[in-house]
Amino acid sequence: MDLNHDNYLIFSGSSNLPLAEKIVQHLGKTLGKAKLGTFSDGEIRFQSLENVRGADVFVVQSLTLDINFHIMELLLMADAFKRASARRITAVIPYYAYARQDRKDRPRVAISAKLIADLLETSGFSRVLTIDLHANQIQGFFNIPVDNLIALPTVISYFKNMEGIDLDNVVVVSPDAGGVERARLFSQEIHAGLAIAYKSRPEPGVARLMHIIGDVQGKDTIIVDDIIDTAGTMVQTVHALKDKGASRVFAVCTHGLFSGEAIERIENSPLEKVYVSDSIPLKGCKAECKKIGVLSVSDLFAKAINSIHEETSVSELFLVK
Repeated sequence: MDLNHDNYLIFSGSSNLPLAEKIVQHLGKTLGKAKLGTFSDGEIRFQSLENVRGADVFVVQSLTLDINFHIMELLLMADAFKRASARRITAVIPYYAYARQDRKDRPRVAISAKLIADLLETSGFSRVLTIDLHANQIQGFFNIPVDNLIALPTVISYFKNMEGIDLDNVVVVSPDAGGVERARLFSQEIHAGLAIAYKSRPEPGVARLMHIIGDVQGKDTIIVDDIIDTAGTMVQTVHALKDKGASRVFAVCTHGLFSGEAIERIENSPLEKVYVSDSIPLKGCKAECKKIGVLSVSDLFAKAINSIHEETSVSELFLVK
């Protein structure tokens, strides 16, 4: 039996309500009604106030801030919808946590990215929609469809229309060898040069910048990454670029965690500005930092949700226009 194409509902967990509200606005809908809270002992409780029998259900939840709480919240929502006979349940996960543990890189460690995939499937999700996974191969951890969107079109569109920057005088920079392909795609789309920051990492969370490969003398540079956590690597890259004669240094990343002393590092650095998506909501000093700009990916998610529901291709969302 085909899906009822007039019957799809979008619900939101508690982690990123602002993004969920933007998504439904693009679609001309409102968020599904539900009761979401906790019992007196801290256990999560969820009840849908909408009839979801036979419906195409989408649940928006970023796995960030209180990460483990929001993971459990997402799993309970899936279980509730499954038991209420929803026809299909899609997890819309703007930020997929535990993705950096995607392999055994030392003895006796967990592969958390795989564990999260297993939990999502077991809870009842039949599809996952996310953006810029830390490692593309995480899609292979699932036995259900995974659509991994890219924020690149949104970012490139912004820089192409940005005042005060000459794209003919720009060099795109990868902060490490693992991000070269991402930076290459960016540089290719804006017809800019490419440079690579080479570093060694003696222990987790500590990065020592070695040198810059590429000519950045007198250039505006754009550091491109998927995640900014403590901002240590990024700020070291900024200083290295300035030492090599770069004129101005910008940075873009999809997921801005800004953990620990990240904001202080950014504010005290010669970085012009860092642009992040709204996959993770910024609060407090993070939202107040004038060196941080936010580019919304809500339209991208709205288009993907519509395509999934209508059973049409999402491939065109990967194209830069």
